[in-house]
Amino acid sequence: MTGHMTAPGDLGRRVAWRREAMGLSREQLAGRARIDSGYLGYLEENAASPAAETVHRLAVALETSTEELLGQTADLPPGRGEAAPHARLEKLDPQECLRLISPGGVGRIAFNDLGGPVILPVNYALHDGAVVFRTAFGGPLDETLRTGLRGVEFKVAFEVDRIDEARREGWSVLLRGGIHHVPGDVSSDADADADAERAAAGVSGVDPWAGGDRGLYVKVVPTEVTGRRIRHVE
Repeated sequence: MTGHMTAPGDLGRRVAWRREAMGLSREQLAGRARIDSGYLGYLEENAASPAAETVHRLAVALETSTEELLGQTADLPPGRGEAAPHARLEKLDPQECLRLISPGGVGRIAFNDLGGPVILPVNYALHDGAVVFRTAFGGPLDETLRTGLRGVEFKVAFEVDRIDEARREGWSVLLRGGIHHVPGDVSSDADADADAERAAAGVSGVDPWAGGDRGLYVKVVPTEVTGRRIRHVE
């Protein structure tokens, strides 16, 4: 591979994110990719146009593709490649499932409304053993999922997954349990417990990418946790 390519400004962000996800320092990645660590730091912090060979080396070192690093797959569904030749499907125990989803990110909540099954993506955090996310008051995850009966909660499913395109591996975790709406802004002494619950939910730090006014905290307390992993066997 020769010549230069015009790299998008977020090339460095993708490199840094992948590097950190793999637990590599800049020096370790630079060694793997056979490039100068100082130049790697420059690429991660600035919009740059590195040589195509450099991007290729980084992709190999990061166990991904040049297309992924350059953002060319951003609008494509994951998992489009062929299956690995010796793939194996493994069941995950609940502890491993919770470990995998503990960093937070994007998950999918599934429930039934009057029109039938619905699945919606949300930014979530795992806090005190519960999935926490934020939504808008009066939205589909508010009024639709309230039973109107004190102490009675709708049952929902919550799914998180991760796909490694380069290795053709991945995992998925499924939680099922009741959905609980944290009380809104309250301040009277009689509502001290609700105040404390809202403050505890806020500690989760969950931040919706969708923006807007999403001040309602929602929790899913799992009663069942299952998961599966696809692993490539050499």
